[in-house]
Amino acid sequence: MTLYESVIVFNPQLDEENLEKAIARVEEVIKNGAGEITKLDRWGKRRLAYEVKGFTEGFYLLIEMNAPSSTSQELDRVLRISDDVIRYLIIRLNT
Repeated sequence: MTLYESVIVFNPQLDEENLEKAIARVEEVIKNGAGEITKLDRWGKRRLAYEVKGFTEGFYLLIEMNAPSSTSQELDRVLRISDDVIRYLIIRLNT
């Protein structure tokens, strides 16, 4: 298993219930792919450095996980097609 870190920026117009559903979906993808979440840090709503998809702020989420590469690829696919996600980045940590 490999250690990955991901920062996900969600649509700031999501209400609390839909935001929780979106975060639960991310957790579900990781767990279903034999991954383990080691850190989940909600940074909250923050201002973006520049406008992205018409938004000037977003809800930030930091996730660290141990997972096989297939899980990170599936997470990438799910985040790419999600309407709730403005921007995301998944990186492999060298340890």
